[in-house]
Amino acid sequence: MLQEKKIGFIGSGNMGEALISGLVLSKATKPENIICSDIAEDLLEEIQHKYRVSTTTDNIEVAKKSEIIVYATKPQILGSVLKETARALDQSKLIISIAAGVPLAAIASGLGKELRLIRVMPNICAFVKESATAIAAGEYASKDDVALARAIFDSVGKTVFIQENILMDAFTGLSGSGPAYIFIIVEAMADAGVKMGLSRKDSLLLSTQTVLGAAKLLLESKEHPGQLKDRVASPGGTAIAGIHTLEQGGLRTTMINAIESATKRSKELGEMMVKDFIENNKKGS
Repeated sequence: MLQEKKIGFIGSGNMGEALISGLVLSKATKPENIICSDIAEDLLEEIQHKYRVSTTTDNIEVAKKSEIIVYATKPQILGSVLKETARALDQSKLIISIAAGVPLAAIASGLGKELRLIRVMPNICAFVKESATAIAAGEYASKDDVALARAIFDSVGKTVFIQENILMDAFTGLSGSGPAYIFIIVEAMADAGVKMGLSRKDSLLLSTQTVLGAAKLLLESKEHPGQLKDRVASPGGTAIAGIHTLEQGGLRTTMINAIESATKRSKELGEMMVKDFIENNKKGS
């Protein structure tokens, strides 16, 4: 699907490089089909050397040469970058933003054109090609456009298509913030292993591998987590004793509350970001 498409990345920092790496290493497209820009010339040199893609410090060059343009910039500078490149954008190009907290309506307002817009929210696990990514489509984006966006982000993990509104905030509370919850759980499991006599190194490895293995089993078996839990928790055994303690500590309620709190905070930050985004656009016009 992407083999004949020219893909441009405006911003080649951590997430931009993760996507470039995913596309090239998965062979979803050829290096010669990718062009990326950044203000840091040393970073561009490194990316060009590692992935054999084209690089430039000129954002407008990327916009002109690309059929799909991924804006991989920080939310605070997205408005100015959109303004800079707006004249090179038209309906022939698919525009993808991964700027956190900036909804499609604000991007459309900043560009002042009817364009094929897609908003995407990957998470930190894109760096190891295991991102959980949400994709939302703007008014003028087609099913084919969504398929192209999914093809790009499937190269760094798994994607879901959602309606933007509150669901993007729910995604942020669950999968955007979720890795932090898992890191805490793994750390707590490792601490428990140390308390029980395991070395710190072994305990952390075992905790991490246990979470990885459980997640992989869930994905590949497609069984409900409750069913798999029941397979581990034999009558009168160790797992059910541990589960009882987790239930006493309110693990389920605490996790649900954490995701609800993160979702609400995402909504608040998004509203603040939209306000700043629109105000900065007015100042620049």
